[in-house]
Amino acid sequence: MNDIKTRVAIVTPVHNRRDITLQCLKSLSRLNLEGLDVRTIVVDDGSTDGTSAAIGESFPDVEIVRGDGNLWFTEGTNVGVRVALEKDPEFVLMMNDDQVFDADFLQYLVETATRYPRSVVGSLLLLWDKPHKLFQTSPLWETAYGGWRHWQNQTVWTIPRTAWEVELIVGNCVLVPVVAIRECGVMNSTKYPNFGDAEYTPRLRRNGWKLLIDPRSRVFCQPNTIPKQVRKMSVRQKFNALFIDLGHIQNLRRRFFAYWDGAPTHLEGVLAYFIFLVRAILGINTESAWGEKQIEPPIAETFRINIVKQ
Repeated sequence: MNDIKTRVAIVTPVHNRRDITLQCLKSLSRLNLEGLDVRTIVVDDGSTDGTSAAIGESFPDVEIVRGDGNLWFTEGTNVGVRVALEKDPEFVLMMNDDQVFDADFLQYLVETATRYPRSVVGSLLLLWDKPHKLFQTSPLWETAYGGWRHWQNQTVWTIPRTAWEVELIVGNCVLVPVVAIRECGVMNSTKYPNFGDAEYTPRLRRNGWKLLIDPRSRVFCQPNTIPKQVRKMSVRQKFNALFIDLGHIQNLRRRFFAYWDGAPTHLEGVLAYFIFLVRAILGINTESAWGEKQIEPPIAETFRINIVKQ
């Protein structure tokens, strides 16, 4: 009988959403851990709602690392990863706390990462209020569309049945071999206080790591909060959101950095950035309500040549 277990460190940064965080940890506590040695590290970035105390009371085995409130998602994750590396895991699972998990999701991630050498593996992300609908899974780079095309209308019935290779893994839930972290470093929190995954997994890919999605590994995510429309902001708010605050989802500097660092080439990144600006002005941006009305080919068809051999 083989008693050797695969060592996995789970890392998530949290801030002031105690109930969401506790729900996430409760879900993790129900995982199938056969053959796995799992440690969970929560980086509490200055929460003032009693998050750390509640975790300590309900989940005493979870390690809590304190932040000062200025880490944000990217550096919060990095802090957790550095702590995790001290424990000598084989894999680090980087994730958000606003999600719940199928009991076998981690088994599938580890199995796929082990089966395919030099692979980073992401889960199939689904909306928890519409559990058949994909969420931020398998974006496709299309320069003419203005960069990363995030699918709006894909479901569990339009995807490949087995793992497939992608160009970017959104960082909600991604299993990264420690060897990859030691080779390529952690996320860039200077350029990307939030959304560090936009640069990180393409960097891993450029360094020879295959990015895979395992459709068996299912994670159910909270829908994104729709940000305030720029045209409804004051002039000062617009300037801050678009040009100053790199943590803002609509920040144009952050988007340029993401295109420059994440595109197949710098030229394609620059071209796509300006195409995105034009499409956004015209109201035909694929990330907008216009994109939700477009007919999309099934992901299974779009990525048919990217399905990995079993």
